[in-house]
Amino acid sequence: MDEFSLTLAEAVCLGASLSLTGIFYYLHRKSRVTVKRLENAPHISIDGKLKDLLKVTPGACLQYAVVEGTVKPVDEPLTSQFNKDISGVLQKFTIKEHRLVWSNISRTWMDSERILHQRLNMVPFVLAGSDQAAVKVQSPLQADGVYTEVTSEKFHQATYNFGELVGVYFSGEKSKGHLEIEEMLKVGTTLTGVGELILDTDGTLTLRPPSDNSPYFLSLADFETLRNETDNIAFWRKALTILSALAGTAVLFWVGIRFYRILKVRWEQEQANREFARLQAEAARLRANTANADSSQDGATGNQMGNVCVICLTEPRDCILLDCAHVCCCYACFQALPQKWCPICRQNIVRVLPFYQP
Repeated sequence: MDEFSLTLAEAVCLGASLSLTGIFYYLHRKSRVTVKRLENAPHISIDGKLKDLLKVTPGACLQYAVVEGTVKPVDEPLTSQFNKDISGVLQKFTIKEHRLVWSNISRTWMDSERILHQRLNMVPFVLAGSDQAAVKVQSPLQADGVYTEVTSEKFHQATYNFGELVGVYFSGEKSKGHLEIEEMLKVGTTLTGVGELILDTDGTLTLRPPSDNSPYFLSLADFETLRNETDNIAFWRKALTILSALAGTAVLFWVGIRFYRILKVRWEQEQANREFARLQAEAARLRANTANADSSQDGATGNQMGNVCVICLTEPRDCILLDCAHVCCCYACFQALPQKWCPICRQNIVRVLPFYQP
């Protein structure tokens, strides 16, 4: 019997499950740490007392704090290209191409998009609070969260003549058009910031990415919404970890069942071999006790010629195949059969008994 081994599909599924479980668990733990940091972060009001608070804080720094304020530019704000009444401190302009690509696998046209152009403009800004206090926001592009709004979105549909349409079907790609999107962080927007809050030597309050690599957040939502969103991300990552672990467990369970079946067949085969050897030895003793030495010697040649195995044509037939009761092969050839079917009638072989002629 062949030695047990994993199939390629089992090995791939098991490896993918273990890898995904490890990745999702790492992401889940990272999200849970972020949720804990958010829950323990102090909520600081932007007012005249903030500088006094930081002066008595070691290092004039709060490593992780939550502030909320109104966005105001330090210098002249940016103006929207499509609406002159909208001004902001951060502007992102993106051009995307939407197209259809023919898939040879699904035999359908699939939607696809790619970024053709992206431009980013930014001016320094602060989060303003009461008593004319303000916190300067440093490195906003490194922050997580949604802190821009779509101020303009325009789609330009592509047009084709007949020759271009024919070329499209030969190339397998068809452009649907171009989408222009303008996003801005508008002046006057209430923004929630979570990061490291410091008091510079010149007396400027600054919110910047934490030096201990904790997540840096800027969000249009309030703090509770931000915390709930982070908690939901941690929950779904935990669910994906459990699902991938269950998938790996299912693969291991299936491999265990297959291994047990192989062992069971091996045990049954060994038991059948021992039983056949016992019956064969018992039959030999009966034949030795009942047969006449001279007559068995005289008939040996004739019996062997008519009693040869139909498979190897060498050894005598020494087993009975049940349930069909055919006597057609030797026991060694029976063991070598790829499928346990009778060579004569193709019935399933349930049991094998030794055969002898007295």
